[in-house]
Amino acid sequence: MATSPCSSSGVSSSSSSGLGADAGLEIRTRSVEQTLVPLVSQITTLINHKDKPKRSDKTLQAIQRVGQAVNLAVGRFVTVGEAIANENHELKEEMSVACIEARRAGETIAQLTDVASLDHPESDSHITIFTDKTGVVKAARLLLSSVTKVLVLADRIVIKQIITSRNKVLATMEQLEKVSSFQEFVQIFSQFGNEMVEFAHLTGDRQNDLKDEKKKARMAASRAVLEKCTMMLLTASKTCLRHPDCESARINKDGVFHRMRLALEQVIDIVTDSRPNGENEMAPISIYSGIKEFKNKVEGLRENLYFLSKENLSTMLEVILEHTEDFTDSAYTSHEHREHILELSKQAKMELEQLVSVWMQAQNQKTKDLMEDLEVAILKTCQCMNELKREVHSAATSLAADLLKYHTDHMVLKALKITGVEGNLEAVAEYTCKLSEQKEQLVEMCRLLRHVSGTEPLEITCIHAEDTFQVTGPQIISAAETLALHPSSKIAKENLEVFCEAWESQLSDMSLLLREINDVFEGRRGEKRVYLSLPRPGKHNANLKALKPVKLDTEEQAKIAKLGLELHLLTSDVDSETEKWEDQENEIVQHGQGMSSMAYSMYLFTRGEGLLKTTQDLFHQAEIFATEGTKLASDLHAFSDQVHENDKPLLLLEAEKLITMCKQLQITAKASAQGKSATFTKVDACILKTRNVMTLLCQLLPLCFKLLRKNKAGNDCLKPAPPWKEDRIRTGTSAHTPDKRVETFGIKSLENHVTNMTFLESK
Repeated sequence: MATSPCSSSGVSSSSSSGLGADAGLEIRTRSVEQTLVPLVSQITTLINHKDKPKRSDKTLQAIQRVGQAVNLAVGRFVTVGEAIANENHELKEEMSVACIEARRAGETIAQLTDVASLDHPESDSHITIFTDKTGVVKAARLLLSSVTKVLVLADRIVIKQIITSRNKVLATMEQLEKVSSFQEFVQIFSQFGNEMVEFAHLTGDRQNDLKDEKKKARMAASRAVLEKCTMMLLTASKTCLRHPDCESARINKDGVFHRMRLALEQVIDIVTDSRPNGENEMAPISIYSGIKEFKNKVEGLRENLYFLSKENLSTMLEVILEHTEDFTDSAYTSHEHREHILELSKQAKMELEQLVSVWMQAQNQKTKDLMEDLEVAILKTCQCMNELKREVHSAATSLAADLLKYHTDHMVLKALKITGVEGNLEAVAEYTCKLSEQKEQLVEMCRLLRHVSGTEPLEITCIHAEDTFQVTGPQIISAAETLALHPSSKIAKENLEVFCEAWESQLSDMSLLLREINDVFEGRRGEKRVYLSLPRPGKHNANLKALKPVKLDTEEQAKIAKLGLELHLLTSDVDSETEKWEDQENEIVQHGQGMSSMAYSMYLFTRGEGLLKTTQDLFHQAEIFATEGTKLASDLHAFSDQVHENDKPLLLLEAEKLITMCKQLQITAKASAQGKSATFTKVDACILKTRNVMTLLCQLLPLCFKLLRKNKAGNDCLKPAPPWKEDRIRTGTSAHTPDKRVETFGIKSLENHVTNMTFLESK
């Protein structure tokens, strides 16, 4: 049957056929995605067992424990989902259906994996994973689909919270616009401040959770506007109240309210994804991105001479050269840069003509000489584009550096403040003209920098900076005019100060942005995040550079497989123990989970899988594992101070054992090993000692859990002492506890019941 490959691919990825069948289940946030990762991975492992011919008792036990663990975790997960449904009636029906489906699928998986007690799991008298191979695939798909649906529905609640918070802010802003007395304004602004704080927290969490870096940058820009405009709104409104007949004060205030509304609207557009095409309008193609795409097409001719037409290539170059006109037409581009850009543009056209000529000939006749000529033409074209990219980068960044240096003294702003206080309208008018000129220079600088920013998030930051200068410039002018008309007004003076500070702050931000753009150009940006504690070459160990990375070969993997599987079974046991703890933030639990996660990575290494690619990766991970164990031992010592004398010796004895084992593991991991045989022996020793630590951890966690439960029950075995973490949390609650409990429902609470499902698997 062809079901096996299909089922494997369908369940292995949350975005492929297994989960992608429901068009409404697009995953846009990291929290939803990361919650699904362990479930997808372990369900795939479970399904892969159904076709394996060898089934030892250990394998059957492992399969059954997987099924039970899945069912148990799904049951808890569904309980939280149902609680969310009860609190959100508009989603109750959809959420309830998804929860029922998830519970049914979890129970089906548990039934199909109930094989450990059977003498003949293949017997037709009992339907199992081995006799009903398509049944487990269907159940797995239903489980993943329904769990995803619950998570996405919970995510919609988060979106609803942000929209509700935005609506509160807008409603209060409308009240602020209409107030006519200082007393009323102060009362409403106090409420407005609290609502803005709530909105900032919600949108900050959302920004960090977004998967799309472009949307994340847009969200950051909008939130920056709201943050700065809040203070502007305060002083502009106060100025307008003090001088109600002043037209410039009204213009100043209206500008702030308008900008805040636009920023609030953009946040909602990003959160709801209501304008997916708006991004294209906001960020037209830059020279950098155009050159990158053009070069990719040109270099693709090496592999395929027929995948695009010469007209397409010519059009792409025309678009790039049209954008270079932003530089050559700019009054702020130096004569030297302008000449070089024009020369390189002309050369690019010539190189493309030569490339097209050879390319057309090669399509008709693939001779060795023609293919060599094509390679030369490709190299020359790409080289020309690289030089063009370098030239526009130099033009933009040198202009930016000069302008930022020239304007660091803020002379125009200082002059506006002085002449405003003097009430010198003529001088204010003179300096507002100079500020307008400065604004045009800075706006042009932002436009040119966007072309060479190198990444989409930095492009968006350049657009945000351009918009800030465009808007803040006229607002400073209206604030200065207001002060000149009312030179003795302290509120008008304070208002001008606030807008000038926003301008200075944006200039400071531009210096940082310029540095980031140069870092991207010089290749100092864009490194991937390092998983857990994996070493970067040369960073963690002075000897690391001298060591050649080594991988285990197939024979070595086979030798160490049994030890690795034992380690994996222990990680499952540890995870089961930590799941029992109500307080998942407890230090003991967190250290245990961290050690289990690292041990699981080491197990995957024994199979040639996972993120530990070389033996050096493994040794470094073993060191960090041992360090985490030492930290756990320290927490155990602190916990022992709270227990009765009868229980203390046992706890301290186990803690000392842990310290000794971790020290031994660190010594082994740091020891030098030269040659293949010695390296494998060291790998074997590290895995063995890690297994021993995990075995001890499996004994320690139940002991601590038992003592902690005694503490909660008020048992006399615990002597009076400063309250343990769970007590601190409990005593910190108030009469508002039920509300706080409801607030915790959402992705985070659901996540806790899925991310800890590190299930058993067996070769």
